[in-house]
Amino acid sequence: MASNEAALFIGGELRAAKSAARIGVVNPATEETIGSIADASAEDVDQAVQSAAAAFDGAWGDTTGPERAAHLRALANELEARGDRIAAAVTAQNGMPLAMSQYANDILPVESYRYFADLAEKAGEEEIRPSRDGSTTVLRREPIGVAGLIVPWNGPHTLLAWKLGAALAAGCTVVFKAAPETSLDLPIFAEAVQAAGIPAGVINYVTGGAEAGRALVRHPGVGKIAFTGSSAAGREIAAACGEALKPVTLELGGKSAAILLDDVDLPSFTANIPVVCIPNSGQICYSSTRVLAPRSRYAEAVEAIAAAAAGLTVGDPLDEKTMAGPLVNKRQLERVQGYVELGSQEGAKLVTGGGRPDGLSRGYFLSPTVFSDVDNGMRVAQEEIFGPVLTVIPYEDEQEAVRIANDSAYGLGGTVFTQDPERGQAIARKVRTGTIGVNRYAIPLDAPFGGVKASGLGRELGPEGLAAYQQVKALYL
Repeated sequence: MASNEAALFIGGELRAAKSAARIGVVNPATEETIGSIADASAEDVDQAVQSAAAAFDGAWGDTTGPERAAHLRALANELEARGDRIAAAVTAQNGMPLAMSQYANDILPVESYRYFADLAEKAGEEEIRPSRDGSTTVLRREPIGVAGLIVPWNGPHTLLAWKLGAALAAGCTVVFKAAPETSLDLPIFAEAVQAAGIPAGVINYVTGGAEAGRALVRHPGVGKIAFTGSSAAGREIAAACGEALKPVTLELGGKSAAILLDDVDLPSFTANIPVVCIPNSGQICYSSTRVLAPRSRYAEAVEAIAAAAAGLTVGDPLDEKTMAGPLVNKRQLERVQGYVELGSQEGAKLVTGGGRPDGLSRGYFLSPTVFSDVDNGMRVAQEEIFGPVLTVIPYEDEQEAVRIANDSAYGLGGTVFTQDPERGQAIARKVRTGTIGVNRYAIPLDAPFGGVKASGLGRELGPEGLAAYQQVKALYL
């Protein structure tokens, strides 16, 4: 196998796929093909699931919480030693600015595995519950079995760690499928798994496209599915899991609102735009791409937001000064450009951006884009664009701001910016969403993360994330 062709990891070793089909991987900053990955077949997926099932029925099924914690900490240490290599490899594949990639594909995943190690060590597997009739019930929290994880391209190692860390801490074994856009770095991950001494078959992965994912979801040997991706794919997965009566966690799309109250400190808000509103060029599910501004300060807000967006440094993602890199592929760039055209057709005003940045003749780049005079009923305000496009929507009073924020098919993230934190919390409590921040948006590892409505089912992180990989058995005494 050529060094740039990612193999499958099954039974503790890298293997060639049974399938001869391959998928090319393109660097979005240069438009050059940098490698190819195996497009795994149903037979490949079956081998991976059988490997995971054998490990679960073997020694891994008898491990204690402290033993699993030790394995997780060893994995964290080995990944930390390879973090720079993984971060650079991911940036070459998805265009994430290197500084962000070092956090999202190195620092945060390592922290996540260590967090779940702590949970595994402290969580008891049995609880004694007295019953009203004088008897006793023993509650056991047992691992579901083989967990199938499907990970997207936009933050691959963080989103893998949130699933894999919880599954291993709970005592499950795992087969995961990485996104075809970000699979070339996986041999480095496999190297870390081997160096950490994780028993063979506990962690397996396949690469490939939608058919490999479908095979994993529908495999009868997989006891639970966790997926991060689009709402359309999530609905298909939910239907398949419903048919099989298989538990599923879905972290899907978003169209989150950033509510600026009338006392907002605009410089404080605009400083948060790269992190809260268009992180990774807007290719993050929780991005607050709908900015709700009071009519009393609307013109001022639009001017400040447009200036902040136009001031972001767009360019080579390997340059430490770059704040916004390219979109992940040509298809995504064309999709976002279509929404830019649609916004103007719907009557919104293009204030800044909308085209290729100056000086960048190649790569899938789009300047950060801001629309004003947006009605929340417009498609650019309702549909997830997944690009660096902000819509600024006016509102009259707090009641209307909450109504507009809730007038969405999605409910994943959100923010409220104000100089009165208690007032901000009061507004935040009224927004129908799975997560929301006041004057910030950052996801702590010990708090549950997930959405409502079309943004998904279930939660990751926190003790709730661990519980998603367990089933409760009641033993009556």
